[in-house]
Amino acid sequence: MRTDGTAREAESAGALRVSAAPASLTGADLPEVRNQFIDRLPRRDRDRLLGACEPVHLELSEVLSTRGSPARHVHFPTEGFVSLVAELEHHPSLEVGMVGREGMLGVGIALGMTTVPLRALVQGPGACWRMGAASFRRELAASAALRRQMDRYAYVLMAQMAASAACLRFHLIGPRLARWLLMSQDCASANSFRLTHEFLACMLGVRRVGITVAAGQLQRRGLITYHRGLLSVLDRTGLEAVACSCYAAGRSAYREALG
Repeated sequence: MRTDGTAREAESAGALRVSAAPASLTGADLPEVRNQFIDRLPRRDRDRLLGACEPVHLELSEVLSTRGSPARHVHFPTEGFVSLVAELEHHPSLEVGMVGREGMLGVGIALGMTTVPLRALVQGPGACWRMGAASFRRELAASAALRRQMDRYAYVLMAQMAASAACLRFHLIGPRLARWLLMSQDCASANSFRLTHEFLACMLGVRRVGITVAAGQLQRRGLITYHRGLLSVLDRTGLEAVACSCYAAGRSAYREALG
């Protein structure tokens, strides 16, 4: 998958479809599942932040931002998850991070950046809180607790991206696939995902045949099932046992920074 054909190639694989802007919801439409980043704030800061947000629904395969585009919003998923995808000219795209209900999309805005460094692609649809960049900057200026939490979450993302780079270089496809599935399950709080082998290959930066072999091995061990584009995790403990060490390291970094 090349930078100039990312959307077209994944579309042909039945995975990536660029959607229109997310539909607005009413507050009553949001599920009881909450965003953990927001929930960690003191009540006053949390209520003020939510008061500046609007509820939206993220659609499967929706592109929320592209590299170099203006940073217009921050997103706090309460369902589903978003992949952060690096794009290099004349090279395949590669997932380098993931954001779900444990965090937020738009850390660069907190760091004073006005453009986006990575493609943000919705991999799991669901409800989300969205806030304009200017409003978020005002909330940051008004809330010391939010600034402290942003610093810690930025550390978590940095650790996740560093682990992804090392994982790509040193670990085999099977353990990396197990790590990806566990991270997806953590972010989405779901056991099943609709995806294709082609799409997984694009996210992990490998050939499709590698994903087919690795997924087949996991399925034969009774850890997952895959049928007609629906992949389900059957044995999370077993999946953790075969995942590469990067998964446990990422969980440890998150607990250390955010508790």
